Amino acid sequence: MRSYKKLWPYAKPYSSSVALHIFFNLLAIVFALVSIGLVVPVLQIIFENTPKELAEPTWFVDRVKVWFYAQIQERVSETSQGGALFLVVVFVIVAFVFKNFFRYLAMYVIAPLRNGITRDLRNDLHKKVLALPLGYFSDRKKGDIISRLTSDLKEIEWAAMMTIELLFREPIMILASLGVLLYMNAKLTLFVLVMLPVASFIITRVGRSLKKSSKSAQEFMGELIARIDETVGGLRILKAFNAEDHKQKTFSQANNRYYQMMNRVLRRSDMASPLSEALGASIMAVVIWFGGQIVMSTPSFGAEQFIAYILFFYQIIPPAKSLSRASFHLQRADAASRRILEVLEAKNDIVDPETPVSPVAFERDIRFSKVVFGYGDGAVLHGIDLQIPAGKTVALVGLSGSGKTSIANLIPRFYDVDRGEITIDGVDIRQMKLKELRGLMGIVGQEAILFNDTVHANIALGKPNASRGEVEEAARVAHAYDFIAELPEGFDANIGDLGMKLSGGQRQRLSIARAILKNPPLLILDEATSALDTESERLVQDALNALMKDRTALVIAHRLSTVRFADLIVVLDQGRILEQGTHESLISAGGQYSKLWSLQGG
Repeated sequence: MRSYKKLWPYAKPYSSSVALHIFFNLLAIVFALVSIGLVVPVLQIIFENTPKELAEPTWFVDRVKVWFYAQIQERVSETSQGGALFLVVVFVIVAFVFKNFFRYLAMYVIAPLRNGITRDLRNDLHKKVLALPLGYFSDRKKGDIISRLTSDLKEIEWAAMMTIELLFREPIMILASLGVLLYMNAKLTLFVLVMLPVASFIITRVGRSLKKSSKSAQEFMGELIARIDETVGGLRILKAFNAEDHKQKTFSQANNRYYQMMNRVLRRSDMASPLSEALGASIMAVVIWFGGQIVMSTPSFGAEQFIAYILFFYQIIPPAKSLSRASFHLQRADAASRRILEVLEAKNDIVDPETPVSPVAFERDIRFSKVVFGYGDGAVLHGIDLQIPAGKTVALVGLSGSGKTSIANLIPRFYDVDRGEITIDGVDIRQMKLKELRGLMGIVGQEAILFNDTVHANIALGKPNASRGEVEEAARVAHAYDFIAELPEGFDANIGDLGMKLSGGQRQRLSIARAILKNPPLLILDEATSALDTESERLVQDALNALMKDRTALVIAHRLSTVRFADLIVVLDQGRILEQGTHESLISAGGQYSKLWSLQGG
């Protein structure tokens, strides 16, 4: 339970709910015991064995008993045994009503805790997901992350409730019942106490075997969610290549593995109730046998007291069963907690420095100095020296895998360099606050990343407080205003998941409008037009030209015709700079760039 205990601080803000929950449960337990205790006078009236005289009361329980039997005797003398029986039945009904009323109040006040813990955990998980570097997700499935924020948190919610019952309600009920049993017959109760630890040991042994299976089942669920996400995201390709049957086959195999794993988990979990009930029935049988011997040999412990004793003893069995179920849920929650803590405690090396430098205006240049970088399987960039002057357009060209996107990803610190440094106006970017660093730049990639929201919200992503006029002006500059105006709800139209209600060119122009509204001094364009048709490319290129005007731009392109007018063209090959210069100087040099230009029909 080590992992689950680490999440207990999340319950601290809800301590008042816990206190009220315990208080109302105590009242519910009192009335539950009272309702059972009233069985004794009922039986005595039926058996015509109501005590005429009681010993002088010595403590509170005895005083209550004396008063209650006096009421019964008075009712018998005034009416009949039927009248006395009616009085006792009324008391039983009232006790049951109050018991259930306080039980409801206990559940009512604990609702904020069970929901609040999962809400706070989900917020912290989402915050951590946003804060973690991109490298953390490169070898993890998106579906598994989603599973941790959903199904794993559901296990925590159940466990939060079970913990309260495990620590407070059920133990109090068991102890209170045992106290009554000791009061009624100490000898028989001590015999019971010897047998209970045996049952507890057996249930605990079974519970331990559940933890490992639960963790595996939760990992399988993460894999299933990942496969579903891939299917929905790649549906067009799957249909185009007639790959539906293959995809269904692989999904069915994974689904069957989850099915088999969950069968094992549920069978172990479902064992808790019948096992505890069987053990309880066995103990009950032994108690009846042993208690019967006491009844036959002890006149003061009559049949009605023994029946009431059995009923009080039976009150121990339901909470004992609840404790066994709680133990199983806690084992599963511990496995879920471990998966959640893997995210919450994940190391994040890309954070703000302890003593950041003052905001940098970016007035001179961005400079790479002997930069070496890799994704963990060897270096991708080898000793890069590069200067990007402020106000200039620098293009990165080269074959796929040459390191162009890696250079672009290092500037906003999506990743950190392994060796060397990157500076802005002479300041190492690792000494700047991340928000201030990323506030200097806008990024337009090959794939327009949009969200299931309105056009206005997508454009204003980097400037949430932008006015409608500012958003509309950004759309005009990006050549997006006309098609937005034709949408049924204009700027308030929802564009669907990933903007799928729009064409590729329209989505790209929205992402450009977003960058225009942010108005950053540095623009990073990563293959921003490569996936578009000719007409859309022309419109998007016009929008990009408007965007790049009077600002620094780092452009990554495969089509050299889109960067021939750049102030500086840098040719990369296998993570190294081969040559750099203007279009004309590189053509004249007859090197790699000239060959690429010729291959593209230049």
